[in-house]
Amino acid sequence: MAGSVNKVILVGNLGKDPEVRRLTNGDAVVNFSIATSESWKDKSSGERKEKTEWHNIVIFNENLGKVAEQYLKKGSKVYLEGQLTTRKYTDKAGVEKYSTEIVLQRFRGELTILDGGKNAEGGNGGGRSSSSSSSRSNDIDDDIPF
Repeated sequence: MAGSVNKVILVGNLGKDPEVRRLTNGDAVVNFSIATSESWKDKSSGERKEKTEWHNIVIFNENLGKVAEQYLKKGSKVYLEGQLTTRKYTDKAGVEKYSTEIVLQRFRGELTILDGGKNAEGGNGGGRSSSSSSSRSNDIDDDIPF
C-alpha cells in the first residue's frame, strides 16, 4: 500500500545486557529489551502511579549491532528508531505464538546512546550514535569507527 509508514521511536532503558547470536550465514543478530515508563497522578486518590512497558528489540543492522554489543549495558538509556514487526512461531510444546518486536533492519534504523556511553566499568564517553544512513558527532574524541 503506497503512502503507509511503519516507524517506531522509543526512548528507554535496557533491562539486561544485549544478547548477540549468529545466523547460519554468520551475520550477527542483537536482541535486548527496553523499558519505557509513564507516570501520572491518580485523580481519585492523589497517588503517583507509574506504568512500565517492555519492548523487545532486534538489530539486524551490522553497524548498529556492533555499537549495541560494545557499548550497551543493563540500564543504558537509548533512543532508537525501527519498524514494528510481528512474527509467528511454534514453541517447544507445539503451540503457535506471536511475538511483536521493534526491528532495526539491515539498512534502516537508528540507535543513539543517551546516557553518555557509561559502561559497567564506569568509563565515560560522549553520546554514541549510529544510523544506517548518517553519522553524527557530539564533539567527542573516541575511537568509534563511524
